[in-house]
Amino acid sequence: MTGRRPRVVLVGSMNFDCVAKADRLPRKGETVLGTSFGTFPGGKGANQAVQMARLGAEVFMVGRVGDDFMADVVLSSLKSSGVITEYVRRDASVTTGAACIYVDRNGDNMIVIIPQANLACSKEDVEAAGDVIRSAEVLLCQFEIALPTVVHAVTMAARFGVKVILNPAPPATQPLPDGLLAHATILTPNETEAEALSGFPTVPPEANEVDKAAWESRVARSLLSMGPSAVVLTLGERGAYLATREGEGLVPAFPVQAVDVTAAGDAFNGALAVALAEGKALRDAVVFANAAGALAATRPGAQPSLADRDEVEQFLRERRARA
Repeated sequence: MTGRRPRVVLVGSMNFDCVAKADRLPRKGETVLGTSFGTFPGGKGANQAVQMARLGAEVFMVGRVGDDFMADVVLSSLKSSGVITEYVRRDASVTTGAACIYVDRNGDNMIVIIPQANLACSKEDVEAAGDVIRSAEVLLCQFEIALPTVVHAVTMAARFGVKVILNPAPPATQPLPDGLLAHATILTPNETEAEALSGFPTVPPEANEVDKAAWESRVARSLLSMGPSAVVLTLGERGAYLATREGEGLVPAFPVQAVDVTAAGDAFNGALAVALAEGKALRDAVVFANAAGALAATRPGAQPSLADRDEVEQFLRERRARA
């Protein structure tokens, strides 16, 4: 790594986001009046790639978009943030992925994703980026593209000895292949994804702290038994629960006033990948990721909410000074 920035490869999704805000989210069959509407470049893969680039990593994006105006928006945002897009394929046979996002006044959201080109991302696309994957410090993947493509990328990186962060979002709609999680250096599910993977139902929001901690420990240990070297459960305003075979515990969140949590998880995963690529200790990497996630939650939109390196470092200095 001497003489260059840490290199991270992102194999994942790119979407065109339509974001509608209202005082509250509609119930089934209900129409509510909104307060604002906007369109933004998004997708878990693209969001995470932008976050990593803004934090100073050399980032290669691997995936597919359509040959349409939405692709122009998505690719322009990636390039302007410093993401290298030579392994993003424009495919005229499909349309660019899209998402409809609904956000209430508390920053909570509901999201419908239309994958389109993301599901066309193939093993051949991964093979084309084989040389940069081999030379990377970290590979980051999610489940917004075709699962066989994720498996191929993760298996390739593990074979090369490259660290793998697997963000199992959204939960897979089909059983995971045996051994997939064993290739992950770090598995980063949120509570819903952890429930889907482990089979342990989440505790209700009003549960006491003891019951929440017991569920987090039980789920983390279950996921560790599936093979990853570490599990980081992302818990929103509680922070993140870090578990390895050497120990486990909560890494508390930085309290902020949330405006829009749409990309907070992507900010967390992108920052975690950069910190890991830089050689930070795992708990320190989670603290760094918590800071990036907190900052993203205070701003509207997906990629527009993602902080740069100076902002994250300043945020951490201010919070440490208050401690």
